[in-house]
Amino acid sequence: MRLLDQINHENDIREIAPEDYPRLADEIRNFLLDKVSQTGGHLGANLGVVELTMALHLCMEFPGDQLVFDVGHQSYTHKILTGRKDGFDTLRQLDGMSGFPKGSESPCDAFDTGHSSTSISAALGIVEAARIKCTADPTLAMPRVAAVIGDGSMTGGMAYEALDAVSQLKAPLVIVLNDNEMSIGKNVGGFSKAMNRIRVGKSYNELKSDVESALMTIPGVGPKVAKSIKRSKDSVKNLLVPGMFFEEMGITYIGPVDGHNVEEMVSTFERAFRLNKPIIVHVKTKKGKGYLPAERHPERFHGIGPFDRVTGEPTQARYKMFTDVFAKTMLSLGEKYPELVAVSAAMIRGTGLRAFKKAYPDRTYDVGIAEQHAVTFAAGLAKQGIIPVVAIYSSFLQRAYDQILHDVCLQHLHVIFAIDRSGLVGGDGETHQGIYDTAYLDEMPGLTVLSPRCGAELAAMLEYAVTIEGPIAIKYPKGSALDVPGRVIAPIEQGRSEYISHRTEKKGKGKHITIVSVGAMAAEAETASRILEREDSVRVSLINARFIKPLDETMLCAATKESDLLVILEEAVQHGSYGEAVAYQLQKHGVSTPFMHICIEEEIVQHGTVSSLRTRLGLDVDSVVSRIRKELKK
Repeated sequence: MRLLDQINHENDIREIAPEDYPRLADEIRNFLLDKVSQTGGHLGANLGVVELTMALHLCMEFPGDQLVFDVGHQSYTHKILTGRKDGFDTLRQLDGMSGFPKGSESPCDAFDTGHSSTSISAALGIVEAARIKCTADPTLAMPRVAAVIGDGSMTGGMAYEALDAVSQLKAPLVIVLNDNEMSIGKNVGGFSKAMNRIRVGKSYNELKSDVESALMTIPGVGPKVAKSIKRSKDSVKNLLVPGMFFEEMGITYIGPVDGHNVEEMVSTFERAFRLNKPIIVHVKTKKGKGYLPAERHPERFHGIGPFDRVTGEPTQARYKMFTDVFAKTMLSLGEKYPELVAVSAAMIRGTGLRAFKKAYPDRTYDVGIAEQHAVTFAAGLAKQGIIPVVAIYSSFLQRAYDQILHDVCLQHLHVIFAIDRSGLVGGDGETHQGIYDTAYLDEMPGLTVLSPRCGAELAAMLEYAVTIEGPIAIKYPKGSALDVPGRVIAPIEQGRSEYISHRTEKKGKGKHITIVSVGAMAAEAETASRILEREDSVRVSLINARFIKPLDETMLCAATKESDLLVILEEAVQHGSYGEAVAYQLQKHGVSTPFMHICIEEEIVQHGTVSSLRTRLGLDVDSVVSRIRKELKK
């Protein structure tokens, strides 16, 4: 019988014998490989934290105790240990199990996460809320609260803001620093472990406190002796104990601890929780642990689609993606423009900048998970005549809203924002859907915003972006960038949209409509137009918006005069959208042509494949055709 079969509810792991912990870890890894190879998901990080999560579950009781995961893509083992292993067949699928912690999915998920460097702040808030409640009602017991934060997340400034607050409040919070061999000092061996056992032991802490208190009561010399002893103690700790940065903030540092030794971690966590004060436990893990392809290529297996478990190779056909076009174009632009540089926030591979970095290492900057710094750093470069291309995912760039406004746009600096994953992204769910960028970019003064309908147009827009002045943003989706053979990309002209087809010259009694599509929604618009022309005898003109900002008011007004219906089709939330901007301008000019806006009307979109989400949201071809037919009947 599998040990996993004994785990069907939270806290069931407590019934597993300690000698069986290694076997359970192996079963969990095999389970994850079986499931993620079928559905896709975040694999490397989850393989690395199996024992770490087991140890925390052995020290904590759910759902009363609170465990907060930073980013959340390493929570798969937590889901298994809280009775959700049956949900992995629908992992990241529409109406299925989320790949991230989700309070609506289980009360054992303390906080919904999806972005970096937030766990310490959230966990601190949870601790303080518990303290307030326990003060009001002394019969209540304080829960154990832990935050698991990866070393990559520690590059985000928000983590340090939170650490500062933790030291001020002296909150009883255990912060687990999951170091997967990418940063922080080397393990100093058995001496460090012995020092940690002494430093976190009850007798040591009580003795230290008693001695210092006694010395302070001796008139005259007492305080000086205490201060001298403290200086000597701190000097020894600086030499022998890593993590003095945390110690100086008043947060006790423990580690490094072997992140694949369950019993060692259980012992450490138990002592840390008993201290009832801020603790950092530095745990060393290996990303991709137990699966050779993931160990060798941890970045490639960070987030992956379905793959062959034996070879590690993808099992789905791979098409040319917009990211691939961006990567190739950046290489050619780098050769042509020596002043061009690339800036990324810990996403060199994800944004397609690996080849550029290899060719131009001195012109490529990975600033870590620090989007705010990335944007202002780029502003400083631009101020001195360099042309920075800031490549960041849509949902991550919104973390730098103020920097885009204050540091780039108000100074009208030539910074190019290459915004990948704009629109629906699929399996990562609501925290990653890039459907809000139009809204937050449209209000930026002097910012030009473009969206390409295909890969060739993205390349043309990037070339155009280098040559103009001022800030410019190009937003493109995660999907394939299949170009139509033989179709010529018209030159990019500032603020001008493009007619893909113009049907006013056709004779006939059928109605004439104009569909304006934004970005890659052009494919749906073209398919829908063919169906309407063939089955409904409707003449359809197609316009590729190209420029979200500024609007091509001239073309839009001309299109409304010759159409019975103007349709705007975009993959963005309604509020602050391109369609809303068009509606405002038409009203401003007194245009009375019927207007229809097909977009995302609800703001929160869950996980699922892009095609299933478009169907759910009414953005697929069949839905577009149906909605236009209903509107034409009115």
